[in-house]
Amino acid sequence: MKMPDPDQSIVAKRDEIAEALREIVPGEGVILSDRELQVYESDGLTAYRQPPLMAVLPQTVDQVSQVLAYCHAEGIKVVPRGSGTSLSGGALPLADAILLCMGKFNKIVDVDYDNRCAVVQPGVTNLGITKAVEGNGFYYAPDPSSQIACSIGGNVAENAGGVHCLKYGLTTNNLLGIEMVLIDGTILRFGGKHLDSPGYDLLGLMTGSEGLLGVVTEVTVRILPQPETARALLLGFSSSESAGDCVAAIISDGIIPGGMEMMDKPAIKAAEAFVNAGYPLDVEALLIVELDGPQAEVDYLIDQVSAIAEKCGAITSRISQNEEERQLFWAGRKAAFPAVGRLTPDYYCMDGTIPRNKLPLVLKRMREMSEHYDLRVANVFHAGDGNLHPLIMYDANNPGELEKAEDFGSDILKLCVEVGGVLTGEHGVGVEKRDLMPEMFNEIDLKQQLRVKCAFDSKALLNPGKVFPELHRCAELGRMHIHKGKLPFPDIPRF
Repeated sequence: MKMPDPDQSIVAKRDEIAEALREIVPGEGVILSDRELQVYESDGLTAYRQPPLMAVLPQTVDQVSQVLAYCHAEGIKVVPRGSGTSLSGGALPLADAILLCMGKFNKIVDVDYDNRCAVVQPGVTNLGITKAVEGNGFYYAPDPSSQIACSIGGNVAENAGGVHCLKYGLTTNNLLGIEMVLIDGTILRFGGKHLDSPGYDLLGLMTGSEGLLGVVTEVTVRILPQPETARALLLGFSSSESAGDCVAAIISDGIIPGGMEMMDKPAIKAAEAFVNAGYPLDVEALLIVELDGPQAEVDYLIDQVSAIAEKCGAITSRISQNEEERQLFWAGRKAAFPAVGRLTPDYYCMDGTIPRNKLPLVLKRMREMSEHYDLRVANVFHAGDGNLHPLIMYDANNPGELEKAEDFGSDILKLCVEVGGVLTGEHGVGVEKRDLMPEMFNEIDLKQQLRVKCAFDSKALLNPGKVFPELHRCAELGRMHIHKGKLPFPDIPRF
């Protein structure tokens, strides 16, 4: 994995740049010491590390604007960073880049219950939004497993999802507006408390843009009333294929659960040992299916899902009897990632999405890959929407094992595309999947996407080295191809 070569002329001006930025962000707003910068040298993809040129911690929108305007004028790269929980290397620093840390933007600006929305700063945690409104019977629906730590600004950058995204959608489906700052310091607003906006959907464009187009400084999100009733089923199966068939059968029957998650045997055992959620240990796969809404509807759907599971060969079935038990069911799933960390020195968390009906085939192929690479894998899926999170276990202390785990992960992602899926579901492309983009897009596709990048950031200063496998200069994209000294279509007048 190769990142852009550092611009040594920028590195040589480090002290000068720091002095200029301290004029904009005074006090402790600029971090320069090597020891303090170690905190920022990686994000959630810890296999890759690189200390930044320096870290800058603005506290106001005006400071963000001034910092970006200065960097634009001086040709200095900028890597935006939220809470640093990205699992795709989206916030991996560069040796010649400012790391723009938005952690001090951590306030709830406004909660508008009449319009069912909240205005928050990007450093507010995902769970922090729900905590701010739950006293009035509301919550924020997208709930990634890292919700206790991940920031809403990072959720916007990666279009994060979570266990309840099947029914309630990803970040993009719960986002109403943003304030953002372009690389030249221009402050823009897209969307707001109103339902829709005229013109191009620039709000949609920014969601999932991975810090390549601008820096988000304020977010308006939709909040929802807590459902009257929520109950969950634990369904155990003798094979992952049977569990996958049950997922497809539930959806094809017209039932859209609030959440539907799947875990295989290694993940079940790890989560149960970690949380003691009461998971059955004699099954090969476990489904957690949550139904929510009016009590009469939930009771009816519980019976329907139980019947479907029985037809699909479920060997265990357990229904939550109270809220505490429902939360415990989910606690094991939410803790699956740290639980697997107890089984292995290192693991590589993948993220791809497939059509639901391909789940049994993909699980079978992944077992074959596991045997081929001689590496264990624990599988955790957002089964309802086909979002896979295989956890490949390895030991980085063994020479070549990290590379073997990466090859295994690449094969999984290639398989996702092969069966009609995509390279990512909610973790983003970052650096992890950057060089796999040609598996899904041809050169014309990629250049067209890059033209959008150029419209916002013509100098390619924002988060360079991410998403696009080869970084073209924006001017190169507009050049005409000359073949054997002859222009194409020579009869067309040229000006």
